[in-house]
Formats: sequence, C-alpha cells, structure tokens
Amino acid sequence: LQLGAHSLEKKTHMVSHRHGMAVTKTLQEGKAEPQRWSFFYGWDELQGLLPEGASLLLLRVLACQQTVPPGLVFPTINTEGHLCSSSY
Repeated sequence: LQLGAHSLEKKTHMVSHRHGMAVTKTLQEGKAEPQRWSFFYGWDELQGLLPEGASLLLLRVLACQQTVPPGLVFPTINTEGHLCSSSY
C-alpha cells in the first residue's frame, strides 16, 4: 500500500462588523474545490471572546503563576467556526 502526498489547508477568516463578527471557514483537500462555511455572531454573544492567540498567552501566564482561578471560562470559536466555551 502506497500513500501519496496529500495536502490539507484550513483557514479561518474573521471580520468585525458594526453588529458583530463574521467568521468564514475554508477547507481544501489536495486539488479539490474548497469548501466554505460562514457564521455570524452578534457582539452580545462574543462578550469576553478569547481568540486562539490570547488563549495561548493566558496559558503561559497561568503556568508562570502556577495557579488557575476557579470557574475561569471564556467564549471562544472552535476549529469548526462555532461559538463554544473554553474552561481552564
């Protein structure tokens, strides 16, 4: 059994608008036509949003302090582009 090279490209594009944020997810496998999904979230849903980069920074700060406050939960956007909660 031989498997050839297979590329997979995932992109997340987030655009801030007056009434909220538009999120577009793009998935392209090899040379196939890209698949796209779009979501829109209002600002009330995104209050306290913790993007992926900020989450990594927060993890480093918590590691340096060697403590995690109880009940530390933030809204975040998962790999599929859906709004979810991130608990620490």
